Amino acid sequence: MTKFTFIRPVLWTENFDETIGFYTQILGFILLNRNEDWQWALLQKDNIQIMLSPPNSHEKFNGIGFTGSFYFNVDNVNELWEDLKTKAKVCYEIETFDWEMREFAIYDNNGYILQFGQHADEISTAE
Repeated sequence: MTKFTFIRPVLWTENFDETIGFYTQILGFILLNRNEDWQWALLQKDNIQIMLSPPNSHEKFNGIGFTGSFYFNVDNVNELWEDLKTKAKVCYEIETFDWEMREFAIYDNNGYILQFGQHADEISTAE
């Protein structure tokens, strides 16, 4: 059986430079590779990689076509919330949910929903 080893989402954007700026300046990603001819970029933060490109010519693009969110597990969700709550448009504020995840969500510059969460058991009382 085939083993799946990694997922690397490709986010379509018509605001290439602005999107690179959001992910590098707001979220702290590093720009690993960029191709101006293709308007393509590869960004990374820790073990997470995201590619950026213009909409695929084979698909119709009327803004965001993704109907979901990108969920990032992090190791200090309270600290990240304090850092991001004034830097990005908030989708929902930090909260501990019934499923024992402490999480919040923001929108990136394109309107994609980015959720950040940490299992409540992993959060120390000192935070």
